[in-house]
Amino acid sequence: MNEEVKTNRAPKALGPYAQAVKSGKTLYCSGQIGINPMKGKLVSDSSVEEQAVQALNNLKEVLEAAQMTPKDVVKVTVFMTNIADFKAVNEIYANFFADNECLPARSAVGVQALPAGALVEVEAVARKNN
Repeated sequence: MNEEVKTNRAPKALGPYAQAVKSGKTLYCSGQIGINPMKGKLVSDSSVEEQAVQALNNLKEVLEAAQMTPKDVVKVTVFMTNIADFKAVNEIYANFFADNECLPARSAVGVQALPAGALVEVEAVARKNN
């Protein structure tokens, strides 16, 4: 049985989808962008670094709503509107997962555009092993 995971500590979905869906021990997180959930808008229009930090913080809030942490993440996909931002986003990503004994598998993809004019979006799959 699938269970929708919701939290007001991360931005509401911008369309007809869940922030995350838990299926058994696995959590499928929809993409998070750098929207400040309290203000409902991007933390910055031009700073990929600020947006990446906020997107990952939003992801963490969704994980916590499912009683998970970044240590439970097994796969991440990072979308960027400018693949030249890879190095900057990668440094922020590395800090976010610094405490993981096993880093998640990851893909980084350059895309033409993202919702709400975002520069970066992060989606993840997590699994609770206990």
